[in-house]
Amino acid sequence: MKSELAAYACDPGRTRGRRYPVSPDPTRSDYQRDRDRIVHSSAFRRLEYKTQVFVNHEGDLFRTRLTHSLEVAQLGRSIARSLGLNEDLVEAICLAHDLGHTPFGHAGQEALNDCMREWGGFEHNLQSLRVVDVLEHRYPAHDGLNLTFETREGILKHCSRRNAQWLEAREPGGVGARFLLGRQPSLEAQLCNLVDAIAYSAHDVDDGVRSGLITLEQLEDVALVRRHISRVKSDYPMLATEHEGRRLLYETIRRMLSEQVYDVVDTTHAAIGRARPDNVDAVRGLPPLVCFSVAMQADTARLQQFLLHDLYRHPRVARTMDAAQRVVRELFAIYGADHGQLPGSHAARIRAAGSLAQRMRAIADFIAGMTDRFALHEHERLTGQRLLER
Repeated sequence: MKSELAAYACDPGRTRGRRYPVSPDPTRSDYQRDRDRIVHSSAFRRLEYKTQVFVNHEGDLFRTRLTHSLEVAQLGRSIARSLGLNEDLVEAICLAHDLGHTPFGHAGQEALNDCMREWGGFEHNLQSLRVVDVLEHRYPAHDGLNLTFETREGILKHCSRRNAQWLEAREPGGVGARFLLGRQPSLEAQLCNLVDAIAYSAHDVDDGVRSGLITLEQLEDVALVRRHISRVKSDYPMLATEHEGRRLLYETIRRMLSEQVYDVVDTTHAAIGRARPDNVDAVRGLPPLVCFSVAMQADTARLQQFLLHDLYRHPRVARTMDAAQRVVRELFAIYGADHGQLPGSHAARIRAAGSLAQRMRAIADFIAGMTDRFALHEHERLTGQRLLER
C-alpha cells in the first residue's frame, strides 16, 4: 500500500501538464501514464544491449543500461515511500534517465561528443530529453512521448548554460529555465539523481568482482565496504572461505546499500524538517534537500574514486573502450561523408535537414540510438573490420 503524499511532493492532479494536451486516463495518473509510455518505448528496449561497464559480449550476467535503470527505479521507489514522495513519478524518471545513452557507455558519449564538437557537442542527459521529446515516433499527432513537465524536468539532471538557453528559447519557462535561474527541481527529481549514483557504485562493485578485475581484498581499502565485510564475516564466519566468496560479496553489497538508503532517508528528513517546504514550488527555491550526510558523502566519494581508478580505468576495460570509441568515430565519419550508407528512413531525414548542423545532429541521433551489437555490426559492414566480439 502506498503512503500518502507529503505536501512537498509532486501531485499528478497539479501537474504543469504536457506539451500536447491529452484527455485524462480513466485508470492511471499522469505519472503512471508517463511510466508506461517510457516502458513501451523503443529506446527503453534498446537499453538491454547498451553497456554499463562491460560490453554485452563479455558476459550474460553483467549489468546493462536496462538492468541498471530497473535497479535505480527500485531504490528510488523504496526511498520515495519513506519520504512521502510520489513513487510513480520517481519510477518514471529513473526508468528514463539513461534513454539517451550511446552504445559503449561513457566511452561512446565521449567519442560522439568529440565528433559533434563543431555542432554543439553531445551530452547523454540532454539526449535523453531529446529522445522523449522528439525521437520516439509512436503517436500520430506528435513526435516524442509527450511526457509531463515533472518527468521531463527529472530526466534533465544537468545542463550547460548554453543548452539551457537553447531550451528556453524553444520552451519559455520550461525544463531549461531552472538552470538559468539557479533553482532546484522537485524532490522526486533530486532523489533520482542520487539513487543513480548509489545503484551504479554498488552494482559496479558486483560486476567488477565477478569479472576478476577487482577483488574483495582490494575493496577492503574502502571504508564503506571494509566495515560491512568485517561485520558479515563476524556474523557469518563460514563466509570467510574462498568457496563462499560470492555470498560474502552479495551480503556486503546488500548491507552497504541499506546503510546508504537509510542515511539518505534520515538526512533528507532532517533537511526537510529544517526548511519546512509546504509545496513543490517552495522546494524549487531552496537548496538541494535530498542528500547524504557529510560522512556518507565522503565514504561514497571514496568508493567512486576506487572504482574510477581500479575498474573503469583498468587496462582491460580501457582497451575495450578504446576500440569502442574508434567504432563510434569511424561510423560518424562514414555516415557524414556518405549519407547513402544510412538506412532509408534515416538517410531521408538527413537529406531533408536544412543545415549542415542539423544533418550532423541527425547522424548523432542515429548513432546514439544504436545498441552495442548493432554498432559493431554496422562498423564491420562498412569497414570490413571486427574490432570487438559481438
